[in-house]
Amino acid sequence: MVRAICRDQLLLSRKAEKADRNDLPHARDLLDTLNANAARCVGMACNMIGVPKAIIAVAVGPARLLLFNPVIIAGKSPFEAEEGCLSLNGVRKCTRYNEITVEYQDSDFVSRREKFTGWPAQIIQHECDHLNGILI
Repeated sequence: MVRAICRDQLLLSRKAEKADRNDLPHARDLLDTLNANAARCVGMACNMIGVPKAIIAVAVGPARLLLFNPVIIAGKSPFEAEEGCLSLNGVRKCTRYNEITVEYQDSDFVSRREKFTGWPAQIIQHECDHLNGILI
């Protein structure tokens, strides 16, 4: 189901709770909402739809990645970026890494460790900030 985009800064600044199999319906809603906003959005965190669970969805071309309980464990090659967000007005400056290593669980809750570079890495960093209550 497509959900409304949360703009409540109090909710958005809360750290997300660990996700589990009971949260799979929220992940489906997150993907539906990302797809409905594809013209202006490339990633979403679950708290952006009002659910403070540690789930992110990332659009990489036509593919959609779902990461449950993602944690960035390493970053290389920092750079300065400007990012916008559906939940907030305007564009903000931030530091990102061109390459990151992320530990997460897939939709079967199998633990994974993967490296991401470039644009997908930047999107994942932005969405993980959301999960940690950091407003960009």
